[in-house]
Amino acid sequence: QVQLVESGGGLVQAGGSLRLSCAASGRTFSSHAMAWFRQAPGKEREFVAAIGWAASNTFYADSVKGRFTISRDNAKNTVYMQMNSLKPEDTAVYYCAAKGAWFGMVRGLARTEEYDHWGQGTQVTVSS
Repeated sequence: QVQLVESGGGLVQAGGSLRLSCAASGRTFSSHAMAWFRQAPGKEREFVAAIGWAASNTFYADSVKGRFTISRDNAKNTVYMQMNSLKPEDTAVYYCAAKGAWFGMVRGLARTEEYDHWGQGTQVTVSS
């Protein structure tokens, strides 16, 4: 069983930056593919970024490519997302997700059904 706890959300002006963290429990963290999703009010949860066990194995939604960077520290059981050049449309609750025992490419792992474990979310608000 993996438990996920997000942190790092907050209020920021457009053009600013935030770094989200997701701390995971469990000894098998390194074998999990990890992802960030977000959900704005009245909208469906949408994929943002994913990372495999290798740091170079990443995949991004087109809307955040070039602005957001996902990374992980397996020694700390933590995944991060650095968000730069934030826009008001990035405002949402951001969720961390884990897919157990995945050693393949993460390209295409963009559906909520792909992931087994979820955090409670952290609010990101970008003011214009």
